[in-house]
Parts: sequence; structure tokens; C-alpha cells
Amino acid sequence: MSAEAVGMHMPAVVTLDDAAAMNAADPNGHRYETSPEGVLSVMPPPDSEHAIIASRLSAWLIVAGWPAERVLQAVGVRIPGPDRDGGRIPDLSVWRKPPTRGVWSAVTDIVLVVEIVSPGSEAMDAMTKVREYASAGIPQYWVVDRDSAQTVTLHRLTAHGPYQEQAKMPLAWLLQTSPADHLG
Repeated sequence: MSAEAVGMHMPAVVTLDDAAAMNAADPNGHRYETSPEGVLSVMPPPDSEHAIIASRLSAWLIVAGWPAERVLQAVGVRIPGPDRDGGRIPDLSVWRKPPTRGVWSAVTDIVLVVEIVSPGSEAMDAMTKVREYASAGIPQYWVVDRDSAQTVTLHRLTAHGPYQEQAKMPLAWLLQTSPADHLG
């Protein structure tokens, strides 16, 4: 199907219900997200390197004592906006308590979201999601680059709202520390 054919059937503003329906209907595993302004983002399915990074981080957190039901991959998160809510699907999220069942979970109990950079998502992960996650009040946001060191940039929310970069290190170094050192 061509982009023109799909575009004819797209709503002017994509809602969370629209994004949820697109996620459910896509047989190829793309992720459909929407900003609070209604801008649709389509992410490619994760590749094996992406999955390995997410699994390593999940195992690190679980081995350190985080309950498995609070370390989740690819859970939809509702991003509050002034006129409507957006929805993002972080690669990994850590919760104070398990989120309630649903497609788009509230951010109130999130401790951390992690995005693993995919080809083409660099600007989205480094700029758009930094702004959205900070405005939603998510305490920590980590970005894992796909460079040779798999560099992890750790951002912590400040008292005034924006994130401040706390550290930048290779994933292998991070995994040699305790999550408690970073998730205070």
C-alpha cells in the first residue's frame, strides 16, 4: 500500500486510541507513538542488538532486586499535554509499583525510562523525548546510543523541570555498578 493511500485515511490529529489501534494492527512490529500535539511517529521494529541491550539492562535491574513486574519493556506511557495526551513506548521502564492494566499507563509511578537509539530516532530520543518525559515529571531518562561503546547518558529531573545530564558511560561500565548508585 502506498503512503498516499494510507494518508487518505489518516485523521488530522492522531489520538491515543488511533495509535493503540495502529500498534495492534501492525503485523510487522512497528511502534506507533504520538506527541501531546498529535504528531504521529512510526518506529521500526527493534533489531537483535536493540533487544540484547534491553535484555541486559532488564537482567541487571532484576538481579539487583527490582521485581520483574516493575521492570518492563515496551509499555505504553501516557504523556500529559495541555490539550490532549500523547503516548510513548519507551524501550524499558522501571516502576515504583506495577502499572495498572491498559495500553497507555500513567507516569505517576515511573522511576526511569530508557530509550535505545535506533537508526533515524537520534533526534527524537535526544530532543523531543527529553522535553516530553521531563514535562511529564518522569524522574530519570536514560538514552543508550548505538555507538561502539553503547554509551548511556543518564538524565535526572531537576527541581525546576528540565533534565540535567548526570553521567555518560559505556553500557559495560554501567552494568558493573549497582542500580542503587543511579536510581536513588
